[in-house]
Amino acid sequence: MSPDIMRAACGMLPQAVPAVLDGFSRHPVAGEDYPGIRPAPGHQVAGLLYLDVPAAPLDRLDVFEGEQYVREEVLVTLADGRTLTAWTYVFKPEYGHLLQAGEWHFEAFLTTARQRFRSRYIGFQRG
Repeated sequence: MSPDIMRAACGMLPQAVPAVLDGFSRHPVAGEDYPGIRPAPGHQVAGLLYLDVPAAPLDRLDVFEGEQYVREEVLVTLADGRTLTAWTYVFKPEYGHLLQAGEWHFEAFLTTARQRFRSRYIGFQRG
């Protein structure tokens, strides 16, 4: 959701539009500043949909997101009511014990954890 982190992670900044992902919830990950999403009927996650991301940046994002996540195809809803197919990174069930109760809040991340996150995760190198 943070354009500066997206640019650093995938090597480009695609156009983005607000979107909502139904049927998922977003939670803090124990000991980390980033969230994880998991299927959760009746819930929704608001975020950004990055448009037309080429294959090479998607590969970089796969590496950046790491082993706790799997890239899955989902359906998102735009502000005008249209739905689009998109990729998202879902927290793998085998790591579900790391997801904490409650919702992860982007605004809190921006004010209290963004700089720490950037110093820990931006600049990663592909293996």
